[in-house]
Amino acid sequence: MKRPRRLLVLLTALLLLALAPGAGARAATPESAAQELAEKYVPITELREETDPPCDTAEEQYQPTSVDTVLGNPTVSLQHAAEGGQLTTIRRAPTAAQIAGLGDGFYLNLEGRALGDTCVYARAFKKLIDEGKAPAVTYAHIAREEGHPGFALQYWFFWYFNQFNDLHEGDWEGMQITFEAETPAAALHEEPSEIILFQHAGGERADWEDGKVQKEGTHPIVYPAAGSHATFYDSAVYVENGQHGSGLGCDNTTGPLRELRLRPILMPDRVVSKGPFAWTDYYGRWGEKEKGFNNGPTGPQTKTQWREPFAWMAAQRTTSPRLPGGTIAGPQVTKAFCGAVAAASELINLDATSPPAAAATVIVILVLLILFVGVTTWRPVDIDTLRRRRALGQILRAARQFYGRHWRVLLPVALAALVLIGATNFLAGLISESTQRGSSGIHLAWADMLEQLVRPVAQALVAAVVIVVAREALRSREVGFLQALRGVRERFWRVVGAQLLATLGVLALALTVIGIPFAIWKLVGWSFVQQEVLFTDKGFRQSFRASSELVRGRWFRTARVVLIFYVIGIAAGPILTFALIFTALPLVWINLIGSLVFALLIPFVAMGETFLYFDLSVREETEPARPRRSWRVWKPVGSTA
Repeated sequence: MKRPRRLLVLLTALLLLALAPGAGARAATPESAAQELAEKYVPITELREETDPPCDTAEEQYQPTSVDTVLGNPTVSLQHAAEGGQLTTIRRAPTAAQIAGLGDGFYLNLEGRALGDTCVYARAFKKLIDEGKAPAVTYAHIAREEGHPGFALQYWFFWYFNQFNDLHEGDWEGMQITFEAETPAAALHEEPSEIILFQHAGGERADWEDGKVQKEGTHPIVYPAAGSHATFYDSAVYVENGQHGSGLGCDNTTGPLRELRLRPILMPDRVVSKGPFAWTDYYGRWGEKEKGFNNGPTGPQTKTQWREPFAWMAAQRTTSPRLPGGTIAGPQVTKAFCGAVAAASELINLDATSPPAAAATVIVILVLLILFVGVTTWRPVDIDTLRRRRALGQILRAARQFYGRHWRVLLPVALAALVLIGATNFLAGLISESTQRGSSGIHLAWADMLEQLVRPVAQALVAAVVIVVAREALRSREVGFLQALRGVRERFWRVVGAQLLATLGVLALALTVIGIPFAIWKLVGWSFVQQEVLFTDKGFRQSFRASSELVRGRWFRTARVVLIFYVIGIAAGPILTFALIFTALPLVWINLIGSLVFALLIPFVAMGETFLYFDLSVREETEPARPRRSWRVWKPVGSTA
């Protein structure tokens, strides 16, 4: 009887021990505590939703996924680059075990060409998703640093393809949070201290309780940028100047967005060469061999934050500059910077695939610039006699000298332009913002009308003041700012009405699509409607007809000069202020400076077009009249019937 009783006591004790809190085998192991911690803080991602899948490069075509989308994939080749650069295919569909231990010079070459048709990758990834082979996962890793207490919990995102200014197969981004506790088990009972999101070669850090860190419970909400996959704290467009590890260009995390919840996969604390995580011992490239930034990336274990999570994090940024929401006048400098970097990147990518094509593109651009600007006469310049023939270079210099001579009048005109156009833009922005908050569609129509009609009219009024100054100078009279305003007021409705009719007419033609060539033709032909109203006191119909007659036979000459002055007015602000983006000056101030440059150039552009008007007027008087061209084939050229 004693033996069964002892056995019963032993079994009871074992049962009580098993049921005791924290005594289970799962809770007792460090791996289970780390897995629980990884699940507790796994981030929620907000991705730009594709509205036209699978090849919409402006949206997000991919999602954080498993390395098994590449490993064991029959469309992927393991390649090796010999010393001469010759690539040799080692095997197809390499596994984790087969790439373990491989170092520099090895490449996982996916189906397609990064600098070719990138839609190949989007279709391949969509197929993987449809087949259930691209799960939404993130790799969790416990990282420690010698001499630093606590640890970092890292989440690594593997992306199938990088669709940014740089194009490359494979991409690794992610985030990490830090704990002061020494073990994952202890960290389960405390909050993290800091968080950092990986962004290109750098990152943006914050305190865990910082207001910019969005959370759902314990899960941080992060916003990977479409294509580049740099991870941010909010939905916006971020302007990156390449400094402090940031990218170069603009990262877009704006909506529409789709929420994606990731499943964490716990990685070993250290690199291993066997088992399912043998790929951590692969030091080659997770993509094909390409030049520069188009080369495939290396894995997480090669990154500084893997080895030195705390030292690396301490050296990173605490902010990421956002694209400001608007501009006072003219083009937005920071937005133009985004477009310029994208265009330059396309040229660099073209050079990587076809150097002759890239060289030809540059040569064509230079030739066009020379033809448009360089082939001209620059001297002599005489602004005492306003009505005279002038070449393009002489018109440019004459406009500059006239501006310098009458700056006391024209500078207030430019500042008035800044206020007038800025107020119009501000009003349009308010209406658009109210529309986004759920107002009726009529508000959006009003905002569009302000953008398409009121803004050009505002610019036309400022230009009209400049024309009045030129008119009085032609009469050898000095005129002040207020006198110039009164000169415009006398013919205010004709100046405004003429500009409105010209704008509406060009828009109406352009909206028909097939009428775009006619819209361009009329846009140039009606360039001097204001000059005709203010110089000759003509009415609406007569001013349009007189402007067209002035341009007739000289359309290409007129178009060349008008286009150059238009480009100067639009592009000078961004070009002159691009360098400021690489300084610590806030983006809002950079846009303000760009707006000021734009406003200061409005009198210069208006004066340049007025000098062109003088030139064409003299040519019309001294050159034989060109016969009127008939658009009807049955009528001969010059027919008046």
